Amino acid sequence: MAELKAAVNGNVYVPYEERKGNESIVYFTRDISPSGIRKAYEKVNGNICGKVAIKLHTGEKNGPNFVPAAWVKEVMETTESLKDATIIETNTYYEGDRDTTEKHLETLKVNGWTFCPVDITDDEGTRDLPVKGGKWFDHMTVGSHLTNYDSMFTLTHFKGHTMGGFGGSNKNIGIGCADGKIGKKMIHARQGEGQWSVTEEELMEKISESTKATIDYFGKHVTYVNVMRNMSVSCDCEGVAAEPVVTPNVGILSSTDICAIDSDRKSTRLNSSH
Repeated sequence: MAELKAAVNGNVYVPYEERKGNESIVYFTRDISPSGIRKAYEKVNGNICGKVAIKLHTGEKNGPNFVPAAWVKEVMETTESLKDATIIETNTYYEGDRDTTEKHLETLKVNGWTFCPVDITDDEGTRDLPVKGGKWFDHMTVGSHLTNYDSMFTLTHFKGHTMGGFGGSNKNIGIGCADGKIGKKMIHARQGEGQWSVTEEELMEKISESTKATIDYFGKHVTYVNVMRNMSVSCDCEGVAAEPVVTPNVGILSSTDICAIDSDRKSTRLNSSH
C-alpha cells in the first residue's frame, strides 16, 4: 500500500527502458516559420472541431520573444480549422500592463493582436473546473469564457521560467487558463500568505494540477505545438526586461500528448528535408 501511495503521488521514478505501453508520437521540424507551425499543427489536429480556442502567450508590451502575431495571423488564414478560431488569454496576477482587461486590450493592440478575436476569458468572471486526484487542489478557477469552446489548440513559445524551470505547454495552460485573481493566486501563493509564497517544486506541481483541470475538460479535443525559438531563461511575462536569448533556435514540436511534447526524448521528423 505504501508503494502504491508513493506511485500515485508521483514519487516513484520508473526508468525509461522499464516503462510499458505505447509511446506517444512527437513530431519535429526545423522549419521555424508560419509554414512550420501549420505543418506541425496539421499532424496533430485530428480531434480539433467545433468552436476552437487558440491558447498562446500574447506577451507584455513590445516583448521580444513570443511567437510573432504576424506568424499566427498567417497560420490562421491558411489553416481551414483555424480560420474562425479565437485567441484566448487571461489577466495577470501581478501588476502591470495586463492585470486588468482594459490594460490587457491596449497591450494586445501594441503587440499586433488585432487581426482576429482575442477573448480575455476572465473578463466576466470565473468558473471552477475539478482537479481529479489532486495533491494541492480539488478544483481550479479559470476564466468563465473557457467553457464556451469545444476544442483548444495550445500554441506555446517554449522558453525558460524563473521558478518553473521552463515554460512549455504545461505552463501555457496551467498559468494561462487560470483566472488572474483567484486561480493564479491559488497557484502562486499559499492560503493566508503573500504573493509568490510557494516553493519551486510546489509551484510546478500546482501548475500541473491546474493544467489537468483544463485538459480533463477538453478531453481529446486539445492539441499542442511548441515553438523552440528565441529561448531565454526568462518567461515572456518579463517582456522587454527578459534576459537575453541564450539558446539557438531549435525547431517546432507537435503532439497530442502534453507530457511527451514538454519532455521530448525523441521525435519523428515531419519530412526528410526538415
